[in-house]
Amino acid sequence: MKKHLQAHRSLKFVIAGGGTGGHVFPAIAIARALKKQAGDARILFVGARGRLEMTKVPEAGFHIIGLEMAGLQRRLSWKNLLLPFKLAKSLGGSKAIVKRFRPDVVIGVGGYVSGPVLWAAAGQHIPVMIQEQNSYPGLTNRILAKKAARICVAYEGMERYFPKEKIYLTGNPVRQEVTDTGGKHQEALDHFGLSATRPVLLVTGGSLGATTINQSIHAGLQFFVRKGIQLIWQTGKAYAPTAQKAAAATGDKGIRVLPFIDRMDYAYAAAGVVVSRAGAIAVSEIAAVKKPAILIPSPNVAEDHQTKNALALVNHHAAILVRDEEAIDRLGEVAAELVFDEEKKHRLREKIAGMSYLNAADAIAGMALGLVGKGK
Repeated sequence: MKKHLQAHRSLKFVIAGGGTGGHVFPAIAIARALKKQAGDARILFVGARGRLEMTKVPEAGFHIIGLEMAGLQRRLSWKNLLLPFKLAKSLGGSKAIVKRFRPDVVIGVGGYVSGPVLWAAAGQHIPVMIQEQNSYPGLTNRILAKKAARICVAYEGMERYFPKEKIYLTGNPVRQEVTDTGGKHQEALDHFGLSATRPVLLVTGGSLGATTINQSIHAGLQFFVRKGIQLIWQTGKAYAPTAQKAAAATGDKGIRVLPFIDRMDYAYAAAGVVVSRAGAIAVSEIAAVKKPAILIPSPNVAEDHQTKNALALVNHHAAILVRDEEAIDRLGEVAAELVFDEEKKHRLREKIAGMSYLNAADAIAGMALGLVGKGK
């Protein structure tokens, strides 16, 4: 059936979801894998207006349609009163997009928009597939599992949440341009203007930054300077002016403050140790580049899934956990200790390397192609 369809027309896929880099960048990796495997495949992204995907997807060369969508506010807010109206509007918009584009398969990568688009596709008897990035799935994907034909996961034991017969362990897609760090160490140091004689600590709170991590690094700046540790510090846009002022006050040229790191391959190549939130894709990237890591899970995510992501590594002695509420007091000393402990770094590299999955995007694209022609 698949060869027959390919012979007569281009296959069409919708990839739905976004909101953060943790959803957007894996989606782009899947799209590229689909193009590689299905040649002239047409791919349409559906995202949320005003979110990261609306700029990053076009930059990657793909078309995207934005829907007006918002999630439930965790605190009491008048915005929650508008949620049913926005949900109804996004579901109507999703139905129209699916009906007009007529995709062969719809892939959900997480985020608020993923739900209504996959629901609309299933209602029109189009095969749908979920790519679940976390070790603990969110409510939307647990509900959508009933509609999904296949569910691609990155952690073992996911049959606790999804039907076992639908689960495929593929790992999380990571961007090859990010994880291709081989032979780039000196080039990376030159890119950031750092010294080859001092160790480098990479600090990232994700594409939007992380308040606790930023505050912890800010509080420990003089400590890092005294220890001779250089920093590549991704702060997010909001905290960047504060961090840049604090870095300048130290007089140390080895502190690089960036709102967003465009060349993460250089950042990983330069760093000896990584401090990061424990979002699924951040964890997958760190595993792919085999870096010793200190993970600080965000407490402000649904079902505390970042702690579960971190523990999946920590329980295998593949990373170090510092809890968010402890970070300001402990992060500086824990990071400095690891930076100078070569034996411990070696053990962590060995363990985390064993938890990485190669070619996840290709595997997921293959799963999607296998669903072509299997609509009801």
